[in-house]
Amino acid sequence: MQYRTIVPAEFVERPNRFVAYVKIEDKLTKVHVKNTGRCKELLVPGAKVWLEKSDNPARSTAYDLVAVSKNGRLINMDSQAPNRAVGEWLLNKGLFSDLVCVKPETCFGNSRFDFYIETRTDKIFLEVKGVTLEEDGVVRFPDAPSERAVKHLEELIAARKLGYRAGVLFVIQMEGVEYFAPNYTTHRAFAEALVKAHEAGVEIYAFDTMVTPDSMTIHQAVPIKLSENEEDVKKKLRKGDLFAISQLLLNWYDKNKRILPWRSEPTAYRVWVSEIMLQQTRVEAVKPYYERFMKALPDVEALANAEEESLLKLWEGLGYYNRVRNLNKAAIMVMEQYGGVIPADYEELLKLPGIGSYTAGAIASIAYNLVHPAVDGNVLRVLSRIRMDNRLISDAKVKVAIEKELLPALPADRPGDFNQAMMEIGATVCVPNGAPHCESCPLAEICLAHESGCEMELPKKKAAAGRRIEEKTIVVIRDRDRTVVCKRPEKGLLAGMYEFPSMDGFRTAEEVVAYLAEKGIGTIRIQSLGDAKHIFSHVEWHMKGYLVRVDELQTQENVENDEQFIYINAEDTKTRYPIPSAFAAYTKMLSMKLGRENFEEDIL
Repeated sequence: MQYRTIVPAEFVERPNRFVAYVKIEDKLTKVHVKNTGRCKELLVPGAKVWLEKSDNPARSTAYDLVAVSKNGRLINMDSQAPNRAVGEWLLNKGLFSDLVCVKPETCFGNSRFDFYIETRTDKIFLEVKGVTLEEDGVVRFPDAPSERAVKHLEELIAARKLGYRAGVLFVIQMEGVEYFAPNYTTHRAFAEALVKAHEAGVEIYAFDTMVTPDSMTIHQAVPIKLSENEEDVKKKLRKGDLFAISQLLLNWYDKNKRILPWRSEPTAYRVWVSEIMLQQTRVEAVKPYYERFMKALPDVEALANAEEESLLKLWEGLGYYNRVRNLNKAAIMVMEQYGGVIPADYEELLKLPGIGSYTAGAIASIAYNLVHPAVDGNVLRVLSRIRMDNRLISDAKVKVAIEKELLPALPADRPGDFNQAMMEIGATVCVPNGAPHCESCPLAEICLAHESGCEMELPKKKAAAGRRIEEKTIVVIRDRDRTVVCKRPEKGLLAGMYEFPSMDGFRTAEEVVAYLAEKGIGTIRIQSLGDAKHIFSHVEWHMKGYLVRVDELQTQENVENDEQFIYINAEDTKTRYPIPSAFAAYTKMLSMKLGRENFEEDIL
């Protein structure tokens, strides 16, 4: 929100709510006050003020008083400024990332709310209140009794009961305050109505603003304290409060964050690839894959042009191979629809294959500094313990709700660092397996689960479904130089990867020899390779292996009934023929190296 012509002045006096006298270059001038509140602590003789010059020459006052300096802090006191700033902020998707439309001044019941908003999922009434009363870093509303404000809260409760989302947004017309609280001393009825509205499901937001003499813009969320008792206020600030997380966590993150290859240059492409790799994979395991991938495919264009088999080879050992296929599809879409530039827009990011709310939030916040949460399993676990939240984190609706609850607590100046810090604390301190390291956690002092000693009981998860067990017999065939692999189907588990020939169930050596004879392969010797097991998310492979020695593998063209068999040199698996780590126990018989083993060799 920008003013046009601003003039500095010195405040002299305010004879009534609407006018004041100021000195402009030592000339006493009557001006209009754009705030009908008392503002006694602001408008004191000698205070430096700023005026906006009116465009209407017929007005009795040529200037509007819009800002004042109090103890070095610049405070906007234009009562129309909050709605203007919020309107711009909403249209830029500052509060609701899935915004569809915004309508100002919309009637409901006996009230006219400041904004009616529609998102992809909700219809919302939002009332805006400007806050200028500050004392020792605490801001309060109202600074004078306001029956109209109480009425607005009652109407918001009524809208909530009819199925609308409803909220009140307190715009703090200054920067750098400690927290917001309702003013019990000035207007107890409003404070009690605000508590009642909160209990009825009305959402309460408080944001400070960046104020200059000629502008005011929404900045970042401020903690909200509804309790009348100051000791309760301080306790709530410490225990289970989302707004208390930011400062504690970011201070810790600045000192303790891990040095990771994708953090050194957080471009949208690098963030995107790293986040896809990190899904369901440990950080340490990802590092060599990431470095290798970036070296081979340094940008979106290279990824879009990559052949599937080379992509699968780069991904070999990471698992969940549809992730890299979706990376390729999304890269092609970026080249074709976005001119090769990954969109700096949360909603557009969601349109790309393989990108959900978490990945979109990570890219938007880390690469583009946009205020969007990135809520993964680490974040859900941390928040469930801090708030002693018993909701099932495996429920998709709960995740959506938590994303909305966390949004106002994100610091506007460091949303990417906040998201990374939440992931970091979940991965290294508030860990998923075993007891959390509460003794070294910067959030322990505000954690309700830690206070109650029930950290290990949270988060609540739905009992995992049992995995299906499949029994397989793996056959490793080799002569002096070559071996045999088969390509898996293009759809389903490990689609498009390569594997050793296999038979369903546990087979005897005699059955294996007979199977190969049908393929025209004569066995010289067969020996057991022992048992192995590999666990996928929904199935377990229990495997029995055999090594079959043959005199000489014929060329594929000369062998009948083995169209699926591919005869290769074992050395070829280093650069071609991606083989899943599920077969790692058997690739060692051929001195094959998979995935990270090859990366480590390159590094050495």
